[in-house]
Amino acid sequence: MNGFLIGMATTLVLVAAIWIWLKAKKRAPAQETRVFSSIEQLKAIGQLSVYKVLTKEIVTETDHTWGEFGNRYLSWVLSGKKMAMIFEFEIDFRYNLQSPRFEIAETGPEAYLVSMPPCEYEVHIRDIRFYDEQGSKFLPWLIGDLTKGFLGGGFSEEDKNKLVDAAKGHAQKQALELINNIQSEVQKSAKSTLGSISRAFGVSDIKFNFSTKTATEVEIEVSEKIAS
Repeated sequence: MNGFLIGMATTLVLVAAIWIWLKAKKRAPAQETRVFSSIEQLKAIGQLSVYKVLTKEIVTETDHTWGEFGNRYLSWVLSGKKMAMIFEFEIDFRYNLQSPRFEIAETGPEAYLVSMPPCEYEVHIRDIRFYDEQGSKFLPWLIGDLTKGFLGGGFSEEDKNKLVDAAKGHAQKQALELINNIQSEVQKSAKSTLGSISRAFGVSDIKFNFSTKTATEVEIEVSEKIAS
């Protein structure tokens, strides 16, 4: 009797194991659907910052990018006062993953093609300082005794705004050159970041399609210390 019961129990366990295996096999497509649903959640990330450039430039003479006002008055400060200007700005490279141009297409079992929207750029002038070569010291942006030489001793709010605009014009030219020269590095960083996130979702094969175009304009923001 015990042998019969043991035999019945063994048979029931075997049948249960087969049933569980078949059930799991039938659920395989559902697992793929779960993975696709998970990778779709990339869109919930929103703005994805993938690359940042911080650059410092030592300006000892101005060029046309500073505009007429910058050339006229900055040239006097740099040459007449024997100053050097430390110009610092940063560029943040971002992708908007909530853009309708961000698409995820399933190309096979756990394989996907991700079409990226155009990269967005945020350029921010962090600081502008002057270096006194004779005194071997740094001076803050538009220090009082420095600006006395502008416009015959007076330097109005309008004058300051014109000079800030000249700085923004220079930053725009420099930023556009950088943006267009390092697009491949930015895309490489985006692939690495999104690839790592996707593998966490269980994706084994993911490819990217980037929309690459030459940047022709970019907005420039300035820090509070410069704007105020």
